[in-house]
Amino acid sequence: MCSSLLLVLGVAVLGLGLRTFRHPICRRLSVACLLFTSFLIGYVPTGSWAVGVILVAFWILLPWVEIIARVRKLRLPIERVFSESSPPRDELFPFLSLLTEEIESQDFTLADEVSCQWQNQRQFVRLFHRSTDESQMAVCLIHQGRIAFCYVSLMTRSRGGQVFLTWTYPFAYSLKFLPSTRVQRVRSDLSIEQICEAHRLMLSKAHLDSVDVQPLVPDQMRDLLEQDLKDQIEHNVRTGLLTPAGNREVRYTWRGMLYLWSRFLLDFVRMT
Repeated sequence: MCSSLLLVLGVAVLGLGLRTFRHPICRRLSVACLLFTSFLIGYVPTGSWAVGVILVAFWILLPWVEIIARVRKLRLPIERVFSESSPPRDELFPFLSLLTEEIESQDFTLADEVSCQWQNQRQFVRLFHRSTDESQMAVCLIHQGRIAFCYVSLMTRSRGGQVFLTWTYPFAYSLKFLPSTRVQRVRSDLSIEQICEAHRLMLSKAHLDSVDVQPLVPDQMRDLLEQDLKDQIEHNVRTGLLTPAGNREVRYTWRGMLYLWSRFLLDFVRMT
């Protein structure tokens, strides 16, 4: 029995150790260790493979608790209207000033500060513009109840209608992007300079030259933000992930909830 407990403990420690490495293979091996540890916790004391498999299935089915309890009742606005806003207090977003300094050190200038209130969720966005390459950077804080998180995005628009987006969004994104949007998700611990370099590399691979970049007027950035969100909602309605729910709102369909579940599982495997 002691050797079995040491085996479980050894696999768990190995998984935690692999989690400390940044390489994606190590991260995915850490997930495999977590699943194997769960299996052993069920199998070792009972000797039943079925119990072990049930504990492994728990991790796979766990997202459905959130989907059934909250997402099924969720309503999303078709249009989000952003208005001029003051930044959140320092206790809520202590890194805003530091991020702003980093962004401005990359030749970006502050263009706008806006926010949108929807139900019990507030979204604050600080928008930046860089005239040398017509790129747009944004720092976004989403605050809902006691939960708050932030991310940084860097966007370039082409004259042909394509949108190139590099961002640090920390979770599995719950909606599909438009086919014309190319998304590159990077680690949230990267510096602003590293994010800019990753974005330049994506544009280089796409062979997007400076002459192909759509000029960006800073005064129009708020309108573009609202239009992008509206277009995304309409795209997800067309693909069947969302459906109208009245009062200019939409809700997830069962197909949409299955898609959301798959995104949770993909993020669980990636663990990045």
